[in-house]
Amino acid sequence: MSSTSRVRELNLYRRYFDLVAAGAKSIEVRVKYPHLADLTAGDVIRFRIKGTDETCEVEVKRVTEYAGFEALLDGEGPSAVNPTATRNEQLASIRAIYPPEKEALGAMAIEIQLLG
Repeated sequence: MSSTSRVRELNLYRRYFDLVAAGAKSIEVRVKYPHLADLTAGDVIRFRIKGTDETCEVEVKRVTEYAGFEALLDGEGPSAVNPTATRNEQLASIRAIYPPEKEALGAMAIEIQLLG
């Protein structure tokens, strides 16, 4: 981690946290909220399971913006986002977390690599 790296703390549901911690999930999906707009390659994200002390850190390799979640899943491939669920299952899960007015802000595919 270079001295210019910024560390962001983001909450993650356990089912996704476990995939990240195992190195099985290489794309994190987020809505383009203002506080994430300047996220860039080289930044570090510390994922935390909300309400616990469990964390894992990843390095951001790439950030790609999409108009919505369907375009993101088609562009990145569903298995990179969640290797344990189909595209349609993932779309339903993502939309259960982020309602349409949030999706309208734009979708971000954050390519991540687990830090040892």
